[in-house]
Amino acid sequence: MRAVIAQGTGGPEVLSVAEVPDPEPGPSEVLVRVAAAGLNRADLLQRRGFYPPPPGASDVIGMECSGTVVGLGAGVTQWAVGDEVCCLLAGGGYADLVVVPAGQVMPVPAGIDLVTAAALPEVAATVWSNVFMVAGLRPGESLLVHGGAGGIGTFAIQLASALGARVLTTGGTAEKLATCASLGADVTIDYREQDFVEVVGEATDGAGVDVILDNMGAKYLMRNVAALATEGRLVVIGMQGGTKAELDLGALLAKRAAVIATSLRARPVEGKSAICAAVVEHVWPLVAEGRVRPIVHGTMPLEQAAEAHALMESGAHTGKILLIA
Repeated sequence: MRAVIAQGTGGPEVLSVAEVPDPEPGPSEVLVRVAAAGLNRADLLQRRGFYPPPPGASDVIGMECSGTVVGLGAGVTQWAVGDEVCCLLAGGGYADLVVVPAGQVMPVPAGIDLVTAAALPEVAATVWSNVFMVAGLRPGESLLVHGGAGGIGTFAIQLASALGARVLTTGGTAEKLATCASLGADVTIDYREQDFVEVVGEATDGAGVDVILDNMGAKYLMRNVAALATEGRLVVIGMQGGTKAELDLGALLAKRAAVIATSLRARPVEGKSAICAAVVEHVWPLVAEGRVRPIVHGTMPLEQAAEAHALMESGAHTGKILLIA
């Protein structure tokens, strides 16, 4: 099969397409012929040598895909050859074929075409598990999403809004903020020109927000704590702004607030399977109804993986970038 291979670590230029052996499904695994694979920020880190796949996972980059089931491992009864699916992966998505634990395979939501479905697994699992399962966002509460125009951000805005939360978001251009507003963001903040802590304070009459979904890490830590409401929950899912920062525990204690750091990729199969089942139960109906939709910036052939990575690194995209296998 064809797969995108990294020749060492470095910039997008290290990526190329090569012929590699076809994978074979083991017990409780499904073999999927890939229609499309979604790009994620973690893919860029893996290419640069900073985010290796978990032990036993494919070295091929790619944490989500859509496609058609073409093989079943022993013990798989919930899927059949020919099923159209989308999948949450530990790796292997940038290829013609990928092996997936059966519990991380999900049906394509009604009304979504097979290619577009590749934009859903990672964002849906990330947002549902972190904002709702971990942080416990409830109707009537407020959510601040950093980087609202990205794949995770566009999905988080829609899902939180659809479930009755007030959504605030940051972005870097007027165009991206307008997109966020069109997706349901009640308050948009230009992080280049505005202090999000001040805007949050003004927008909430000084109360702060109940939940923050943060991809920046160290750079925003204390400002995020300042923007939290009493009993607020900060969930850190990325470290684009660094890994080390000082935390004033007094400020956290005064608010009875929580700082939670999570990752999805390295969780055990059982944990990821439970998240996928929850996504199918709670999120897919909203997608089928059109209340939440995948936002796709564009598609590129597998052979242009390097160009796709360069586009993502430039920040010029809105929503997801997909590679067509």
